[in-house]
Amino acid sequence: MAAKKKEESFKVKGEHLLAKVKQLINEGNIRKITIKDKSGKTLIVLPLTIGVVGAVLAPVLAAVGAIAALVTECTISVEREEKRKS
Repeated sequence: MAAKKKEESFKVKGEHLLAKVKQLINEGNIRKITIKDKSGKTLIVLPLTIGVVGAVLAPVLAAVGAIAALVTECTISVEREEKRKS
C-alpha cells in the first residue's frame, strides 16, 4: 500500500490551541502540524514521526502552550498520511 498526503486546516482560538494540537497528535496519522497567526505568518512547524510520544512531546506542547497565550486566533494546518489501496 502506498501512502498519500492530505492537508486540512482548522481555525481555533488561542485558548483552544493546545487541546486541538493534543487531539491531532493522538490521532496518530499526522505527519506535520503548522501553526499560523491570523495574518498567515507561520509561528511554528511541528514535524511528527511515528513513535513520537511522552517525554519527547513535552517541550513541543510547552511551546504550543506559550504560543496559545500570545495569540487570540490562529490556523492549524495539518498534513496527514493516508494509506491508499493499491
